Amino acid sequence: MAETKELQPREKQELSTPAEQTKPGLVFTPAVDIFETEKEITLLADIPGVTPDNLDIDLRENVLTLTGDIAPFEGADEEDVLIEYEIGRYFRQFSLSEVIDQDRIDAQLTDGVLRLTLPKVEKATPRRIEIKTG
Repeated sequence: MAETKELQPREKQELSTPAEQTKPGLVFTPAVDIFETEKEITLLADIPGVTPDNLDIDLRENVLTLTGDIAPFEGADEEDVLIEYEIGRYFRQFSLSEVIDQDRIDAQLTDGVLRLTLPKVEKATPRRIEIKTG
């Protein structure tokens, strides 16, 4: 798969001290698929167990950050018998280029899949120039 320069995954950064993570627990990197057309880039991120209330999408200094917390499923009166579905936090960052129209980014969360639509600025979209006679 060819990577687009308009949306780049940020390199992993190792935490220098445990104190930098303010919440204990596991941190997962969500799997993503990225699709591009002439007008937009679409990013699909798998974040099962995350609800809109537990999802944060932050954009600052051309860095798009996805953070989502997975809440435990068992109730207070239930005892764990077998746990294969880990709980924790999803975290992933992407660097955006100036080609992305940051004011028009749209996010939808459906059935554990986050769909981000990142429109390209008008000047970056290819267009045909009309030739006038006269």
